[in-house]
Amino acid sequence: FRVSGWGYYYMVTVMDDYSRSILAWKLQGDMTADSLIQVVQLAVDSTGMTEVPLEDRTRLLSDNGSGYVSRAFRDYLNLVGIRHILAAPYHPQTNGKLERYHQSIKQEVNQVPYEVPSELEVAIAGFVDYYNNRRYHKALSNVTPDDVLHGRREEILFKRREVQAQTLAQRKHYNRLLRES
Repeated sequence: FRVSGWGYYYMVTVMDDYSRSILAWKLQGDMTADSLIQVVQLAVDSTGMTEVPLEDRTRLLSDNGSGYVSRAFRDYLNLVGIRHILAAPYHPQTNGKLERYHQSIKQEVNQVPYEVPSELEVAIAGFVDYYNNRRYHKALSNVTPDDVLHGRREEILFKRREVQAQTLAQRKHYNRLLRES
């Protein structure tokens, strides 16, 4: 992302693979291990992952950028108990969900020039909120990432099926009444 007079920024994002929910993000001036660690720590703090037994903890899938393969990043992941999976080199499809998310946010957020980084951060925060809480995903059965993350998907789908059944029954009833009159 470019900010007029400030230069370029990287958006470091942690996405839950199952729900597609954005757990943490931050604009960074570089992709060093320290910058990456800051964002992963935000995700760790927001999810309460440290309360989960070590064997049940999540894994982190990343590309092979120098910050991700550095000793400092590896040591940090070991410290917090996160197993690291590196995507196949030169194969962005391995990280496809996150790559697609970054494409979507760039299309939306890059439509206006930003004068200071805080303006860009506000725009990104708004998009992340929309993406997590109001954007229905076809691949998630048309519920939001937040619905999946918090275990509401099945309840929502059940209610939708109930409404659909009621609607169909009501239509049949009215169609029968129309034919009989």
